[in-house]
Amino acid sequence: MQAQNQQFFGIIIIGVLLALLLVGFIVAMLFLYQRRQHRQERELAVLKDQYDNELLRSQLEIQESTFRVIAQELHDNIGQVLSVVKLSLSILPIQKNDPAFESVQSCREMLNKVIYDMADLTKSLHTDRIAQIGIKEAIKYELDNLRKTGLLEVEFFESGEENSMEEQKGIFLFRMFQEMLNNILKHSQATRVIVSVIYLIDNIFVLKVEDNGIGFNVSKKQKQVSSSSGIGLKSLKNRARLIGADVLIESEPGKGTIITIKLPLITDNALTDYADK
Repeated sequence: MQAQNQQFFGIIIIGVLLALLLVGFIVAMLFLYQRRQHRQERELAVLKDQYDNELLRSQLEIQESTFRVIAQELHDNIGQVLSVVKLSLSILPIQKNDPAFESVQSCREMLNKVIYDMADLTKSLHTDRIAQIGIKEAIKYELDNLRKTGLLEVEFFESGEENSMEEQKGIFLFRMFQEMLNNILKHSQATRVIVSVIYLIDNIFVLKVEDNGIGFNVSKKQKQVSSSSGIGLKSLKNRARLIGADVLIESEPGKGTIITIKLPLITDNALTDYADK
């Protein structure tokens, strides 16, 4: 009888051990499945980010190529035609006492302004010029043009010793700066804009753009996925991500807006070997 009890307890113990092993096996399989699932989700997220980056990079490449073509066409074709028209007006045999003299002079002045404005536009569009003069001079030139329009009071500050910057990073930064100015002119109702270019001692480039406009709720604006009003901010952050920069947007309704871009000038980022592609 005692032997039977021992055998019975032995069977129970073996059954419990087998049950524990089965439970352990199931738990291990579930754990491995979850790990694999999480790893696949991370890989999918990385692939999605890579796809989004490549798509944005391609769009920006097409945009820059289009800007370059437009700038070249403006300079080579339309610019030459306007110059010919200007020359033709200047050699017209019209005396000062002629009734048409003032009209011709007015046309020449307007034509000069168009040629001058078109030259400024061509310089802003042409990426080669941006790379040649550098990001700081390109920003100052753009601000000078804005100042001449009289639309805004413009202030510019610079500090630190200028360091070299990769050509494509400079172009991206300049396009981001143009987008910020465009947003200020279109939406802010500002009367003053302050732009600061700072080279920090730890080799970080800082671009800061402030306006005294109506401001906005940053979190609310970023959540407006169905509205085109948030696209500018998303585009700004997407471009910044491509060159390894950080963007800080500070704004409140009625208190203006401050946008700060910080870019490490020596870093491994998503734009490595961009120029070779």
